[in-house]
Amino acid sequence: MSETASDFTEGRILPRLIRFMVPILGALILQAAYGAVDVLVVGWFGSTQGLSGVSTGSSVISLVTFVITALASSITIMLGNAIGSGNAKQAGKAVGNAIAFFAIAGIVLTVILVGLARPIARLMQAPEEALQNTVNYIRICGMGIIFIIAYNIISCIMRGLGNSRLPLIFVAIACVANIIGDYVLIAIFHMDESGAAIATVAAQAISVVLSLAILRRQKLPFTLTKDDFIFSGELRRFLRIGFPMAAQELMTQISFLALIAFINNLGLEASGGYGVANKIVSFVMLVPSSLVQSMSSFVAQNIGAGRRDRARKTLYTGMSIGIVMGIITFSLSFFFGREISGIFSSDPRVIARSAEYLRGFAPEAVVTSILFSFSGYFSGQGKTLFVMVQSLAQTLLVRLPVAYAMSIQPDASLAMIGLAAPLATCFGIAINLAYFAKSEGKGKDNPLRASQEQ
Repeated sequence: MSETASDFTEGRILPRLIRFMVPILGALILQAAYGAVDVLVVGWFGSTQGLSGVSTGSSVISLVTFVITALASSITIMLGNAIGSGNAKQAGKAVGNAIAFFAIAGIVLTVILVGLARPIARLMQAPEEALQNTVNYIRICGMGIIFIIAYNIISCIMRGLGNSRLPLIFVAIACVANIIGDYVLIAIFHMDESGAAIATVAAQAISVVLSLAILRRQKLPFTLTKDDFIFSGELRRFLRIGFPMAAQELMTQISFLALIAFINNLGLEASGGYGVANKIVSFVMLVPSSLVQSMSSFVAQNIGAGRRDRARKTLYTGMSIGIVMGIITFSLSFFFGREISGIFSSDPRVIARSAEYLRGFAPEAVVTSILFSFSGYFSGQGKTLFVMVQSLAQTLLVRLPVAYAMSIQPDASLAMIGLAAPLATCFGIAINLAYFAKSEGKGKDNPLRASQEQ
């Protein structure tokens, strides 16, 4: 393999998985900090309306970003499988088809977010006092959505090659640029949510330009030709793997948007409190998120190389890592939620509401590490349809019904609304355990491997 790619099919699993996972975790920490800075700076130097606008608006942009990232993750899986089997030509076609697809998707998303910003804000039931603030944030970020898409494509390509260090560098560049932009535009020029949105877009643009410059100096294990950008059978495989993951992420994010709508009905303080808590939650979810990304790459290579036993051991190793780290983050969010929330806001009522939500959500830190380990394991085998189905089941049957039921209670508690997440995750774990026992017992083959043999 080239110096840009890594071989996960040999050697001890734990140190190699940790070595690959740590830069991904670092990138996710910076990414979470990237979003948290907007809330922190607006919370300290802006208005409560601006904080609510950033909270609701950033959730809409996060939906788009996470769905795009989930779809782009199929690049990671296809590349990992192609590299594991030594098929450089297939790797080039997969990347070229994906870039062409996302170029079209970026144009469509820009038109939707810019043109329908106000209807989207109303659909989210943004508080009337913060409606225009929400519209401003969505519209400005929509103008720069193409940069967000480009960053995620580049990062997924690198992870598919087993290189998790470069995405860390890319997001570090964006994070520094965003911090500087937020402080200048919000604290100095008092641009509130508009300043936060402009800083976000500018930081992503800077990151993309610099990352492309860095990539030009890298020796990649595949080449791209003009023919690779013409839609072919690789696009069908890309969509077959990526669409279920994107649909899964879409439903997950819609459930969070519905949750925001439920909470927005409880008033401006609850809306702002959840906005703060949601940024803290993004840190709580860092280890599970790094697990699913690491394991899908690790498992994909081993399945491509016919090392199913090693892929299974990776599942157990990742799950152990996640549980240990989950207990630590659970303790911090449950017992120190008020102190951590105070970092993001000076309003004691907003802080109290944030800490209230975190108490209910905290168990998610542990149980989601188990669920995401299963998701990474099955996604790395190309079994993304199952991952989507189990995610839809837990979202529609548990998360949304429980959250809604708790939100309409007299004196509704954000702690009880937050509890809907770990309850849904436990339901998802039960589904995954049943599927794991059934599929491993039958020794079903991997759809990715089958496609290579055609």
